[in-house]
Amino acid sequence: MPIELTVQLIVFLVGVGVYTLAAAYTDFRSRRIPNPLTVTAFALGLVYQLVFNGLPGLGDAMLGFLVGFGLLFVLWMVGGGGGGDVKLMGGLSVWLGFKLTLYVLAASTVAVILITGGVLAWSVLAKGGRRTKEKFLATGKSEGKSKRNKKKPESVEERQKRRVMAYAIPVAVATWVVVAWKLPEIANAGEVPPPKPAAEQSGEAEPGTEEPAQP
Repeated sequence: MPIELTVQLIVFLVGVGVYTLAAAYTDFRSRRIPNPLTVTAFALGLVYQLVFNGLPGLGDAMLGFLVGFGLLFVLWMVGGGGGGDVKLMGGLSVWLGFKLTLYVLAASTVAVILITGGVLAWSVLAKGGRRTKEKFLATGKSEGKSKRNKKKPESVEERQKRRVMAYAIPVAVATWVVVAWKLPEIANAGEVPPPKPAAEQSGEAEPGTEEPAQP
């Protein structure tokens, strides 16, 4: 079935594509995702949902935000992620809605596990286990003998440097894969089903189709 390139579909593809590309680029270059980028994407996503999908779309966007932003926020609170990753999904989830956000979270998690495992395995083979541990694990810094080599807490910059990769990259790839997979469903999301024939609505049979009376 051919996919009709509507205004809504074009706006969705451009918005999601530009946002994920910009976030992946900035995260790769500086290990940071600027606040103006995520806040702008969040606001435009709400406008998109309200204009093209009305209040139901706005509700779906907020459910997606609750899942995407909420889950990563919890991980960030327990030290399992970065603040930029939380903001990234917050801006993206309002465009995707609830169901697509779940798909992207699942796909990006698989991508992170596979890529991280591959990078660590290669580092161990090429540099050895000790150097890999020093590079990627948080060990802290010694404050000196006077304090019995007490470890200082890791700074934000140090934590960013030891990240295996920029999280925005697997998120971008996962988003494009999910959007390509669900493109027919996304394209038909705003379509109104055609009205039923009057005969079907009233429950009456069309002329010439009445069954003959039994003797």
